[in-house]
Amino acid sequence: MAVASFKTPPSREYLGNKRMEGKPPRKRRVFVQTETGCVLGIELDRSDNAQTVKKRLQLALNVPTEESSLIYGDMVLKNDLSTVGNDCPLLLARNFLHRSSSTPCLSPIGNDLQQGDQSGLVEILGCSSQFSMAKELVRDVVKAIENGIDPIPVRSGLGGAYYFRNCDGENVAIVKPTDEEPFAPNNPKGFVGKALGQPGLKRSVRVGETGFREVAAYLLDYDNFANVPPTALVKITHPIFNVNDAVNADKHQSMMQVSKIASFQRFILHDFDASDHGTSSFPVAAVHRIGILDVRILNTDRHAGNLLVKKLDGVGRFGQVELIPIDHGLCLPESLEDPYFEWIHWPQASIPFSEDELKYIGHLDPVRDSEMLRMELPMIREACLRVLVLCTTFLKEAAVFGLCLAEIGEMMSREFPGHEEEPSELEVICIKARKLLEDSEAWYFEKLVHQEDFQFDMEVDELDLTKNLEVGLTAKPPFCFGFEGGNSQNMLSKLVENIEGEEREEEAESEWDEKPLGQVPAISKLSMSLRNVSLGEQSWRHQGAASNGSYLPGMSSGNRSVNEQSPAGASFVKLVDMNEREWSLFLEIFQKLLYPAFTNRKLGNVNQRQRQRLGTSCRF
Repeated sequence: MAVASFKTPPSREYLGNKRMEGKPPRKRRVFVQTETGCVLGIELDRSDNAQTVKKRLQLALNVPTEESSLIYGDMVLKNDLSTVGNDCPLLLARNFLHRSSSTPCLSPIGNDLQQGDQSGLVEILGCSSQFSMAKELVRDVVKAIENGIDPIPVRSGLGGAYYFRNCDGENVAIVKPTDEEPFAPNNPKGFVGKALGQPGLKRSVRVGETGFREVAAYLLDYDNFANVPPTALVKITHPIFNVNDAVNADKHQSMMQVSKIASFQRFILHDFDASDHGTSSFPVAAVHRIGILDVRILNTDRHAGNLLVKKLDGVGRFGQVELIPIDHGLCLPESLEDPYFEWIHWPQASIPFSEDELKYIGHLDPVRDSEMLRMELPMIREACLRVLVLCTTFLKEAAVFGLCLAEIGEMMSREFPGHEEEPSELEVICIKARKLLEDSEAWYFEKLVHQEDFQFDMEVDELDLTKNLEVGLTAKPPFCFGFEGGNSQNMLSKLVENIEGEEREEEAESEWDEKPLGQVPAISKLSMSLRNVSLGEQSWRHQGAASNGSYLPGMSSGNRSVNEQSPAGASFVKLVDMNEREWSLFLEIFQKLLYPAFTNRKLGNVNQRQRQRLGTSCRF
């Protein structure tokens, strides 16, 4: 089987927080997708802005410019288009609070824009060198289409999918249009009812956004470690695609070639999936590698049906199989969700990691990973990247501590002891970290109010807290978080943790009270309270969870985004409502809370009873 090979990690040129540097090129092409799935290719000049694009779309879609918005990932484009890369998809959405995909809207009434789109039958969105194998597949597929070999619809699953073939009639790629996902407007199996961009099958994954998650899983599978098939995001045109009459009432148009944005993945010949085969024969290394990827990307839908099994032929390989993970559209949710790891109770998951696996985990860099995805998939939401950073950090620290894959998966999974869902151990840690962050901010504000008459000495030597305070926390983490706009230094390393009793603690507090505010760390109170933090599950409700099951948000960054315009899903922990400084500090607190949490698990302080899991697999 041919597999992709990512021989070297992304270069450091990805580091930085800007999605695009310098002036935009003189000529760019974008693909505008409507809420109903229609895709229009538009050539942009450097002078174009969001308003001029919307005016051009008004001619084709008959939608007044004031009633629509251009959306690019997290951003609602008001005017400037300099951040929009070449061949990137934009979403044109109506500004109505309540939208129905059963109402004909945003359907083309003119041919000028479509005729101006000179793109081919299959166009890869993005120009990454990692898509080289996908480009070869595209050439084979286009040649077959031109020779009259049509794709075949996939009958299974909840969403629309198609096998595209080569000139020999062999299946070589599976294509999943974003507007044919479950609940999407053009779903061919009756699961409709929502517009693109609304919460979908999983509350933290929006309709129409599973395609780029498929690509993200492939890009993050460095060195083809977990065996994810080559995947790319494409704009693809073919009359076989489904267009529901209720969405596009123009019968003539439905008979024409339809352009869509879709995930494009190599089809892998296999013998069966994991649900048809005894899991005890699966290689330990294969289970570990897939599990490591699932943990990093917080896969909420890893069931046996999306683990393909291929028998290995050859001398001395009787009974041996290879595992191929597919269907990663429900990974990287916008907030911490309950993952579904079918491997969590397999015996292979309880075997310790090998040296090679620990080395691979040790070399993972979540900051580098998030910057790489910003470059390759600029439409990805910041909330998804924060989930990636958090889960990768958790994996790295857990592996260093000595936890096995099953223990890591259990700490990430929620329990259902009765009729009510409870947060996972990972979420409890995040709730504690968020509460400590909020307490430290409140303490700092209180100090600010009471220190108005203080004279601040701004000399650098006096501001260097490390010269005046004893460092009492553990050693620095294996990597530091240096997000743009945040604090790149290890702020926790400047705190005092008093471990010698209440008397010294009171003396320290008295000493701090006598210092100018400029010499008092914003979270010095936090350092002492870390000793008293209980990571038991019984107290989570009083540490930042509302009675309705959703987490009480803290300080908002104030940046307007698409997330603020959409209804919030029920979640114990949200990450996107922190600004960059708060997010950086939250990560530092989170890392400090991991060691006691792992210790509690090893010592048996956490209830180790068999978890009651609900069947949350989506199978599409």
